[in-house]
Amino acid sequence: MSDLHAALSEYLETRRALGTQLKWPESALRQFVDFMIARGADVVTTALALSWTFQSVALQPGTYARRLEIVRAFARWLQATDPRTEVPPPRLLPASHRRPTPHIYAKAEIAALMSAANQLDPAGGLRGATFKTLIGLLAATGLRPGEALKLDVDDVDLRDRVLVVRGSKFGKSRLVPFDPSTGAALQDYAGLRDTLLPNRQTPAFLVTSCGSRLIGSTVRRTFARLCQSVDLRPRLQGRSGYGPRLQDLRHTFATNRLIEWYRAGLDVNRLMPWLATYLGHVSSVETYWYIQAVPELLGLASERLVTAPSGDRP
Repeated sequence: MSDLHAALSEYLETRRALGTQLKWPESALRQFVDFMIARGADVVTTALALSWTFQSVALQPGTYARRLEIVRAFARWLQATDPRTEVPPPRLLPASHRRPTPHIYAKAEIAALMSAANQLDPAGGLRGATFKTLIGLLAATGLRPGEALKLDVDDVDLRDRVLVVRGSKFGKSRLVPFDPSTGAALQDYAGLRDTLLPNRQTPAFLVTSCGSRLIGSTVRRTFARLCQSVDLRPRLQGRSGYGPRLQDLRHTFATNRLIEWYRAGLDVNRLMPWLATYLGHVSSVETYWYIQAVPELLGLASERLVTAPSGDRP
């Protein structure tokens, strides 16, 4: 192991000890260290950091800024023990980050994606069933994609119809109930999985056709191709393009629930903490973002604000 790899491992260990997950930063920094070693460099410089940052093409400006900021944080840590280290200046690249407006899937779009997933090669194999089940599970429960991938068999209680989501974002765990139709679909998948892979080594609930746990990056690429196959993303040769994301199934779940409440005349302000807890949000503030992000919700909320008695207004 090189000195740079050793320094990176120590940096990641220190950051994680302070409670930071560092999933994407770790992957990016390992690529950066490999990039430096390939060029025979043993010290971080601003020029090297910029060269690596722009090595990937056709990214959003905010993504470039985020890549450089990840390196900058690592360089600041390195500089304490190696004064030769150059720390890229702050705000060297524009970081105008704007949370993307979610795509709210229509029921027909979700059905089309699940149908396309079911046709993944090999025909009749577990791969198609796994992706069909994943899409349906996210749409029915509002889980974060990473939470669904982390589910183990013991976390899916098919008898009482509840999921145990362990140590998700912010280190919180929670129980997520699901309806009978979701339970039936999960039961069917579990039966097929256990028939095709009775001796698999992973405890994961959702598995690949080889019997291993799904990898997030592979899942996102496959989902992008499924979106292309049903015309939700442009069909680009060798590229995923921009368009609806797996995460948007979670946004769709939350948005549809809020729309149902508003249309039913329920007190959304009083119900919002329940939805925030169900989704695993730290507070209702993050859940209220959906009202601002989706025009139909904003319209319903504005209408409710106008028609509600003064004592019921937020």
